[in-house]
Amino acid sequence: MDAVEDEILTGEGVALSTGAAAVTNRMLSGLIDLVVYGVPALVLLVWLTSATLLANGAIQRAVAIGSVAAMLIVVPAVVETLSRGRSVGRLACGLRIVRDDGGPVSFRHAFTRALVGLVEFFLTFGLMAMTVSVLSARAKRLGDILAGTYAMRVRGSRRSLPPLVMPPQLAAWAPTTDIARLPDGLALTCRMFLARAASLRPDSRARLGTDLGARISHYVSPPPPEPVHPELLIAAVLVERGRREWQIEERRGARAASEATRLDLLPYGIADAAD
Repeated sequence: MDAVEDEILTGEGVALSTGAAAVTNRMLSGLIDLVVYGVPALVLLVWLTSATLLANGAIQRAVAIGSVAAMLIVVPAVVETLSRGRSVGRLACGLRIVRDDGGPVSFRHAFTRALVGLVEFFLTFGLMAMTVSVLSARAKRLGDILAGTYAMRVRGSRRSLPPLVMPPQLAAWAPTTDIARLPDGLALTCRMFLARAASLRPDSRARLGTDLGARISHYVSPPPPEPVHPELLIAAVLVERGRREWQIEERRGARAASEATRLDLLPYGIADAAD
């Protein structure tokens, strides 16, 4: 059995490529972020410890520790949250931090990673992060394991999926049927299944196709006039769903353009006088 350490196996048994970043890319992005956050923190620490504004040594140390902690924990966590998993180092290396399910990270994830990173990078000189990343299946460091995240490649890792085509035998039925809103997870799984159906084993392909066809049929009414292959039903629903969404967006754009044209008329509804 082939290793799938760079894939997510969904509940339907479909393996989705995660595009996990290599350890070397993570090390390079980490070094860049270390310079971006570490140098200002070091300068701030030196300035606070040598400043004469705080005569009390205990207060001076408390302010220095709090300021450095803010620079190395709070600031990186806020930047990572607002940029949806990016940083200066990850922008340079084409990486992004995402949840294990591929979703965007929240402040809780970013804060956990930054807090653990203080120990991984600064107290162990990066040895802990490097060791755990090398041993992890998706180059996760300890902060990623505790937060439930990983670094994903966003450059040089995307492969376009083959286009879907409406099955001829369902071309007349699809425009007349009611299609309820499909759950995002089900729609994505069906799309990935059709893209990888040819590479699956025949028994797995038949089992997954039947299961997904039965699940997607719950969102379609009326059903096809005669029994069809599950893959044809899935393709027809996805193609028709995409066609309707494209029409909705087209009408919305035309309506917005029409409203903008009407608002340009001053006063409202009366054309401007010729110069």
